[in-house]
Amino acid sequence: MRTYCTGFLFLLLAFLPISPVLTDDSAPEDVVFTAKCDATQQNYVVVLPAGFKDSDSHDLLIALHGHGSDRWQFVKDGRDECRAARDAAAKHGMIFVSPDYRAKTSWMGPQAESDMVQIIGDLKARYHIGKVILCGGSMGGTGCLTFAVRHPELLDGVASMNGTANLVEYGNFLDAISESYGGTKGQVPDEYHSRSAEFFPERLTMPVGITVGGKDELVPPASVERLAEKLKAMGQPVLIIRREDGGHATNYDDAMAMLEFVMEKSGHGAADAPVNPPAGGTTAPQVPGSP
Repeated sequence: MRTYCTGFLFLLLAFLPISPVLTDDSAPEDVVFTAKCDATQQNYVVVLPAGFKDSDSHDLLIALHGHGSDRWQFVKDGRDECRAARDAAAKHGMIFVSPDYRAKTSWMGPQAESDMVQIIGDLKARYHIGKVILCGGSMGGTGCLTFAVRHPELLDGVASMNGTANLVEYGNFLDAISESYGGTKGQVPDEYHSRSAEFFPERLTMPVGITVGGKDELVPPASVERLAEKLKAMGQPVLIIRREDGGHATNYDDAMAMLEFVMEKSGHGAADAPVNPPAGGTTAPQVPGSP
């Protein structure tokens, strides 16, 4: 993927909500669409793989940004989670997409969910899409699990980095979540329950990858660890990588290992995908047939 680092073009890409002038297939395209749920103008970014051919089928990697950010985070940010997602998509010739999904405080509420369904449909109409894999970090790590249990038929794999699987018990960012969900836990309890992946493990019919930090206090890991255990008991392909001393972040190698796992198990064809994380992390390659 080309990174623009100088001059006026950088300012355009960084700050203006318009489509940039494309010079090759790998340049990011800022797409504007009208949301079906409320007729507002919304955005997502598309990065096509090098050598893209419209006649060919391409798998799709969608990346969901964290709280307080927007669609450009996974396209431009240098943090490990973002670089790993970009590099994984480029390595495997995937179409890479990063949506606003109602930035900056989405938490995969009803409007964000509707936008995601619409975006996937639009992409399938525009391109020849094969496998669809959804990833994200923090709020995005939560959102990809929420979306997966609500629309498993649309996904072939999900990779959650430092997210939560239980919005009923989660205690941070409550004002933003309340606004996104249309009320507090007391006012709309069904919204919080229905968007908590931990309660619906049977809906995760696709390979699942999870990364957590043992010392993460912003989004504590307990709920996704319980979810992973439930998936393991069901015989579902799941990989969880835990860094005991890790906080609210996933390092590059762990993110890549998890993404490769999900891609391989989804049938993408990454035959050399590493299941185990680099030294220093603990992992449970919870796959049917694994020891």
